[in-house]
Amino acid sequence: MITRRNLMVGGAALAGAIAAGGKIRAASPADPLATLSDGHLELPASFLLSGLPDEDRRELGLPATGEGAVLTPPCNLTLYRSGERLVLFDAGSGPNFMPSAGRLPDSLDAAGIDPGAITDVIFTHAHPDHIWGVLDDFDEIAFPEAAFHICRAEWDFWRSEAALTGLPEERQSFVVGARSRFDAIEERTTLFDAGSEPVPGVEAMAAFGHTPGHCAFVLHGLDAPAMVVGDAISNDPVSFARPDLPWGADQDSEMGAATRRRLLDRPAADRLRFVGFHLPQGGLGRVEADGTAYRFVPGA
Repeated sequence: MITRRNLMVGGAALAGAIAAGGKIRAASPADPLATLSDGHLELPASFLLSGLPDEDRRELGLPATGEGAVLTPPCNLTLYRSGERLVLFDAGSGPNFMPSAGRLPDSLDAAGIDPGAITDVIFTHAHPDHIWGVLDDFDEIAFPEAAFHICRAEWDFWRSEAALTGLPEERQSFVVGARSRFDAIEERTTLFDAGSEPVPGVEAMAAFGHTPGHCAFVLHGLDAPAMVVGDAISNDPVSFARPDLPWGADQDSEMGAATRRRLLDRPAADRLRFVGFHLPQGGLGRVEADGTAYRFVPGA
């Protein structure tokens, strides 16, 4: 059972873990916004960078895309304390995606947080590294007391025939995996639309392109608002220095580029705190304008 006491105990344990330098990042032990590590991915550089001209790749200091070249983006899950709620954004990879990922249970344990204390899980989208972790080693729901929230457009896409017929063969496991997780959590899932609040004080923003229903979120219940962007802004430096460049993981590369530009304008102009799922140093920082481009300042 979730009680005010175990939420307070969880908050105290979280503060202790941050102070001790555990697998969790925050600006300070008292900060209600933190990130938890789920490990990292190991992805072929050719998959992510194939659309980038060689000149741009060299200018950005990116590796060659030859055989065997690998990128290892970190996976940072956002944890947000607001009143009686302990909200987790995304659920991680779980035990069945990549050996290098699925570390969220270890990070929660290091922070002294019982998964049963999580009141809400809000999904940015339904790729494996974001939703497969909703089930544990025994295919039981990993967050036994949580309510789940996902954008209606995202839910509808992964349930649709278009997901099966429109995605390449190597991504068919994504469809099967998303549907099996949806089946497991359906009775406890609320669908929301972009522009609404899945939970009070959390504004959902359309961030389509990476997937058809990908959302970012602005957290208004902090001293200063913060933006959680999921995979819409997924690489430093590429997403910031050249948001117009195609990114191999985006389902719709043109829409993904337009989304990046729109999402980066707001935190740069309004000095919002910024959290990216695959960004370095825990993914927490700020965005600064840099001429016609941007830069990510970790930990700011």
